[in-house]
This record gives sequence, C-alpha cells and structure tokens, in this order.
Amino acid sequence: MEALNNFLVAGVSFLFGPIMLVVFLGTGILMTIVTRGVQFRKFGVAFREVFGNIRQKTAGGDGQIRPFQALATALSSCIGTGNIVGVTTAIMTGGPGAIFWMWVSAIFGMATKYSEISLAMHFREKDTKGIWRGGVMYILTRGMKTKWLGKLLGGIFAVCCVMVALVSCNAVQANSLVGVLNVSIPVVPNWVWGIIVSSLAGLVVFGGITKIGKVCTMLTPVMAVMYVFFGLIIIVINFGAVPAAFGEIFVGAFSGKAAFGAVAGISIKEAIKRGVSRGIFSNEAGIGGAPLVHVTSQIDVPAKQALYGIIEVFVDTIVVCTFTALIILTTGVGDMLANGTFDGAAAAVANQAWINGLGSVGDIVMTVCLVLFAFSTIIGWSWCGETSFEYLFGEKAIVIYHCLVMIFSFIGCVTASDILWNAADFCNGSMCIPNLFSLILFCGIIASDTREFIDPIHKLKGEAAKH
Repeated sequence: MEALNNFLVAGVSFLFGPIMLVVFLGTGILMTIVTRGVQFRKFGVAFREVFGNIRQKTAGGDGQIRPFQALATALSSCIGTGNIVGVTTAIMTGGPGAIFWMWVSAIFGMATKYSEISLAMHFREKDTKGIWRGGVMYILTRGMKTKWLGKLLGGIFAVCCVMVALVSCNAVQANSLVGVLNVSIPVVPNWVWGIIVSSLAGLVVFGGITKIGKVCTMLTPVMAVMYVFFGLIIIVINFGAVPAAFGEIFVGAFSGKAAFGAVAGISIKEAIKRGVSRGIFSNEAGIGGAPLVHVTSQIDVPAKQALYGIIEVFVDTIVVCTFTALIILTTGVGDMLANGTFDGAAAAVANQAWINGLGSVGDIVMTVCLVLFAFSTIIGWSWCGETSFEYLFGEKAIVIYHCLVMIFSFIGCVTASDILWNAADFCNGSMCIPNLFSLILFCGIIASDTREFIDPIHKLKGEAAKH
C-alpha cells in the first residue's frame, strides 16, 4: 500500500506539475485561437442564452433535459468544496497572486470548456434506450481513424472517470460533508450520516439524468446565490479593505509576495502553479467531465450548448472563487495566522473568515454551503460516472453503478484515507490526457462548428429584428 501510495503521489506531481500546467494553458490558448476568442466575442450571447432560457420548458431539440438543467448539473459537479477550501489553499501556499493566475486559467478555460462541449455534441450518440451519450470515449472511438487507439484512449478515460466519480466526487465529498456536520451536530454517529447521505444519493441517481437534472436545478441556484449573497454582505462590511485585497492579488501575481506574515519567500512560479492548478480543479476545464452531462440537453442547435460552458467557468471561478478570495483577504484571518492567535488547515481558515465576517451566522452559512456543495457534487458527477460505466460494461450494468454510488457514499462518511485522495487526484489528472489530446486532434471540427453554428447567431437575430 505504501508503494502504491508513493506511485500515486509521484503521478499526481507530474499530472499537475509544471509541464502539464503548461499543456493545460497551452490548450486553452490554442482553443481561444481556433474559436477566434469565442469566450470574448460571444460572452453576451452565451449569457443571454443561459439566463434567458431559465424558465424555458423545452428548447425544441432532442434530448433528456433542458439546456439550463444541463448547466445546473454540470455546475453542481464543479462547484464544490474546492471553491472554498481550494481557493483558501491557493492563497495560503501561493500567496494572493495565485488568484490572478486562477483568473487567467479561467479566461482560457472558458474556451477549453466550450470546445469540450462542442466536440462532445458533435460526436454524441443515442443508446438503445434513446438516451444521449457522449464524451471523450465517444469522440475518440468514432473520430479516430486508428480505431484500436481510439478505443484504448477512450477506455482509459472511462475507467478514470468512473474512479473520479466514485472516489473523488463521491467518497471524498461525502467525507468532507460529514466532517462539517460533525462540528455542527457532533452527537450523530458517522454511520447514521452514511445511511442518510447514501439513501438521498440513491433516491436521486436511480432516477437517471432527468431526476438528477431536476434536483441540481433546485440546488445549484440556491447554494450559489446563498454563498454570493452572504459573501457580498461580508465584502460590503469590509469594503474599505477590498482595494487593498485587489492590490495584493495583482502585486502578488508578479512579485511573489506572501499572503500571510507567517509565510515568506513565495516565488512567482509558485503563485502561478497554485493559481492555475486550483483553477483547473475548481472549474474542471480540461478534465472532460462536464460534456458527459451537456450531451443530454434538448437544444434546437446542438452546437449552441457549448456556449453554456463559457458561463459555467465564469460562474465557478470568476464569481464564486473570487468571492472566496475577497472574504479570506478582507476579514483579518491572515493577521490572525501571522500573529499566532489562530492556527488551522484551509477548511478551518475559510470557516474562521466567515465567522470573522458574520459571527455565528457565518458559521451556519458556511456549514450549509459546504454540505450543499458536497452533496451536489456527488449527484452531479454520478451521471459522468454512469455514462463511463455504461460505455465500459453496457446498459445492463448501470444498476450496479447506482448501487456503487450508494456504497461509496456510505464508505466516505465512515472512513477517510490519504490513499483515496491521491487515487482520486491521479485519476482526475489521467482523464486530462485523452481529453486534451482529443481537443488538439479535432480542433478543425471545433473551428468548423463554431463558424457554422455559433458565429451566425448575432447575424440571424439582427435579421429577425428587422422583420
């Protein structure tokens, strides 16, 4: 087990090390060039497409869930504890400048996420039950001329996706959820929480993508609005410290200034590494999981669903992660760490920042948000795992996967292991390789679909307005 753990640690160090981070950013830059800056040119169109259709019951296309439900499910998958704990970790280890590089990774990540979904929609296909399936395994299997290589890379992606869904986005999230509840309600044993969480997860995932989409459409707006609303109150209360916080972010991005007095000598390289890696973990641009959800959308022009990916990254990183950063940097938690009046890990630091900002109310809001973030990630990612499991073992095996979701939810509540975290990170990183390979290999298709379906949107709307 020790040898396995050492192997996983070494693998994670490479997969999220300097070389791969350059590949991540490089792919984002390439996708920006290929789509001619679609995240800038079509941001307004994407914003109207998403928020203008929230109440739309059908988009007139062939699929299982509404486009906004697909977005809500995908957002619930990536808005998780990483938006709170991950951002705090980035600041503690990479200084406030890490946030700037998190923004940079998100800007190019918008093009990456757009391209992932665009390609998945292009190659999606129906299973025998009429459910749309898609993702990297379908892209490579159907698109590559060397079929055996496409199946091999697609299979590697699918195996890693199942592992991420069950371990990282299920057991680990359940463990984080119970960890928060143990502080608030210490009298309830972990096995009781395990039964509750696994039962709730089972009620949702056994209902398929339709049930998952409905639940995520209720949960995602509530948890995001709650977090931003109360976070905004903290920022307004500490508004005088906001300019200095932004100053620390921009100065730290190019000077390597440390976040807290107790930490010194952080290099620019470390700020970039922490910011980009935490950004990728947060918005999952380059991982390839979200397209597995988006392909189920019932939208009139399938390629338009890719626009939802731009807003997905924007909300996750530019909005939610920025709020976390400002709360950390304006509530004095850094001074508490520096002078030794408070000592804690990233989760405790984030919680203390909310307590500093809103007192006991902040503690409650933080607990509720972390619980919702964790549970929504469990059910949102369950569909990604199901699609991959079905690709590997066939439709009849789906019920086995649903049972595994419940089992891993329970296991996560009653146990914790460093090897689970390392295994999850390793599989998460391993998913990136075939996904980024598919984006680079089929960038011509992405460019073609953008020209044919996305670029004319303004023109068509303008002509309709004249008539």
